[in-house]
Amino acid sequence: MRILLDTSAYSSFMRGQGEVKEALQSADSISLNPIVLGELQAGFQHGRYSDRNRNRLDQFLASPRVQLLTMDEGTAERYAVILNGLWAIGRPIPTNDLWIAASAMQYGLTILTTDAHFKHIAQVLVHHIALT
Repeated sequence: MRILLDTSAYSSFMRGQGEVKEALQSADSISLNPIVLGELQAGFQHGRYSDRNRNRLDQFLASPRVQLLTMDEGTAERYAVILNGLWAIGRPIPTNDLWIAASAMQYGLTILTTDAHFKHIAQVLVHHIALT
């Protein structure tokens, strides 16, 4: 499986959540986009362990299985398709998550997330892990 890692899943992985860890270990490739990086960095700046968290992210990004995606006009077109689809069913989701989904759609990736609202997006595959 080729996955796009959502911020929630990355955070769960770093906290040692077993099911997320297994999903990442079995993935053929792991991608992140600039939106996820921005959310992570904002959290790091707000938190008490900024340097440690940045170092852990740098180590994660250095893995040959991890890649950073680019976002472009094609991403924007897919964003519009997804947003209009969600409007049609009356299921809005956070804007950043729309961009994450648009990247997954553009690159043909499955979103790995702990956020259930991704399951309402018809245009993408989602591997949702419910946290207990």
